[in-house]
Amino acid sequence: MIISIPKEVNINESRIAIIPSTVKEYIKKGFSVQIESGAGDKSFISDKEFQLAGASITKNAQETLQNADLVLKVNAPTFDVNTNIHEVDLMKDNSALISFFQTSIEQEALKKIVEKKISGFSMHNIPRTTLAQKMDALSSQSNIAGYKAVLVGSTHIGKYMPLLMTAAGTIQPSKVLIIGAGVAGLQAIATSKRLGAQVEAFDVRPVVKEQVESLGAKFIEVPADENEGVGDGGYAKETSEKYKKKQAELLKNHISKSDLVITTALIPGRPAPKIITDDMVETMKGGTAIMDLASENGGNCTLTKPGEVYKKNGVIIDGSFNIPGTMPIHASQLYAKNVVALVKHVFSQVNFEFDLKDEIVSGSLYTHNGKIIN
Repeated sequence: MIISIPKEVNINESRIAIIPSTVKEYIKKGFSVQIESGAGDKSFISDKEFQLAGASITKNAQETLQNADLVLKVNAPTFDVNTNIHEVDLMKDNSALISFFQTSIEQEALKKIVEKKISGFSMHNIPRTTLAQKMDALSSQSNIAGYKAVLVGSTHIGKYMPLLMTAAGTIQPSKVLIIGAGVAGLQAIATSKRLGAQVEAFDVRPVVKEQVESLGAKFIEVPADENEGVGDGGYAKETSEKYKKKQAELLKNHISKSDLVITTALIPGRPAPKIITDDMVETMKGGTAIMDLASENGGNCTLTKPGEVYKKNGVIIDGSFNIPGTMPIHASQLYAKNVVALVKHVFSQVNFEFDLKDEIVSGSLYTHNGKIIN
């Protein structure tokens, strides 16, 4: 069984789905591994390092994909403007694909994958279970995003983060507000605290209050029913209009006093909820900033321009994509380990037989035998 890793088509993508140590793991399990030349360059992994680990190096995407039984990628397959060919068109029928993939967004790729009867596994859909923890790429990448968002955000604001006592007087700590206390949000809280900021956090799920407070942040709470914002698997869900009104009133006051606001709120399978409105941004002081980590799904701020960083009335609004990709060494390391754990679980034997009743398989599999599963 041949595992293939092409170079990522997206020019802004610096991560790769395999590292030398996982090459060795695949070979030990009986797989053959082939990697397109230069695929690891942006993650600072050379072709030679992959070869020393036991992988074969291919010249281009066509050579890499045409005989692959299993393709490993970071991003969903897409159209390559350099070759004028869609990546799926290079893959063979009845093969398998593992990557991040959102069926509600990647419509063109989904159609092609179904036509070629490719079994597609999405790293977006790994279940939040104990057994699947080591495969949870969303969490590993969100952890990086939360960390890096604080570092980038701290460079946007015109202030120190910590309390400083100087001969010229006392500098008060920056006030940081984190919206969404999932993996990215909790890491953003922890990183902000390490930098000495005064931190507050908000989440529609009251159950995360203890986690927020354990990291030293103040939890902003909207009075509501206990399960108001709690969805399946512990993810957030859409809240009632009554709750949203209370939430907006409360957050507007806290946002106006914040130096840095980091938003991380996402609802699986849906556009990101709009939490920060135009009028809330207008209350912020000049020299402050918003880091919108939900920008790839539309953004949590109504003024976010997905993929852009700009200034509005003195407030920097950062809607940058792929923040984990700005730390390609560790992002690739973690993602590759998530992927190899999934491959070992799904393909326990070096063949294409996998258990459709298995919770991890059924959760992550979105196409099989020419049909859309999830």
